[in-house]
Amino acid sequence: MKGKEFYVVIERDEDGVYIGEVPQLRACYSQGDTIDELMLNMREVIEICLEELAEETFTEFIGVQKLVV
Repeated sequence: MKGKEFYVVIERDEDGVYIGEVPQLRACYSQGDTIDELMLNMREVIEICLEELAEETFTEFIGVQKLVV
């Protein structure tokens, strides 16, 4: 599974904490006080998520669109 790319969607909450989620992996998210800390945490959680997957079934990340309502 080495070399697989995953996209991390990053948001910042009202307390300034960065929250990341991998849309390709169900329930794969983490947080950090800085983006560097978040990315270290995301690497760990992605590895955990991959270990728990019985099959290599990933959705394909297409992109992010902005919609004004």
